[in-house]
Amino acid sequence: MNDAPPWRGPLLLVIGVTAVWQVLYLLVGEIALRSPAETVASLAGLLADPRFWPHLRETTLAFGFALLLAAASGLLIGITLGVNRFARDVAEPMLVAIYSIPKVTLYPILLLAFGLGISAKVAFGAIHGFIPIALFTMNAVRTIRPVLIKTGRIMKLSPPALMWRILLPAALPEIFTGLRIGFSLTLIGTLLGEMFASQRGLGFMLMNAIGLHHVDIIMSITLLVTVFAVTVSLLLIHLDRKLPR
Repeated sequence: MNDAPPWRGPLLLVIGVTAVWQVLYLLVGEIALRSPAETVASLAGLLADPRFWPHLRETTLAFGFALLLAAASGLLIGITLGVNRFARDVAEPMLVAIYSIPKVTLYPILLLAFGLGISAKVAFGAIHGFIPIALFTMNAVRTIRPVLIKTGRIMKLSPPALMWRILLPAALPEIFTGLRIGFSLTLIGTLLGEMFASQRGLGFMLMNAIGLHHVDIIMSITLLVTVFAVTVSLLLIHLDRKLPR
């Protein structure tokens, strides 16, 4: 029996979500929702508006820097704690405690430190994503078979070489899972940063649309962000399944 084609699951998901969306639209009406067809048409009009692209570039740039910062810091902290038991015992409860704090409460501090520019959005996105990446990386490195690390030390590998040639390949599948979660949380953090205190970006446009009850813009931006997030997440899941365990 042949396996199902890889596109069947995403296609069924799109059909199911669209059907539920249409039913909700019929129940709620024009006050709070737009139909799928109307939203797609509105998004097409938004993409054709040259005033929209600076906002999209601002969000893309902030998210890209935030994700890069979250991934780099999360991997560095996770690997360091994974190979050092004492540091792990001290830092792990602190990371978990910080992760449980609502990040919104930290945003005023970030605004004071970085101002209203793109730096605050980058920092706010990064603090959402780096802790999950650090925790997954730490646990992945911690569970590596000790014989692999001992072999690297017998071969007199330097710490960077040990990390690059043994630790990262052995822990890569679990690290990749942390990166998937970090991607989603960093995107959420970046958009939230734009919604609270920003003068550009998709989050800024969403807050303006909410204040003006502009349902078309709200639905269009929500659809755009959802399609982007789901597409990248499905791609990362596909790559994750291809990694050797």
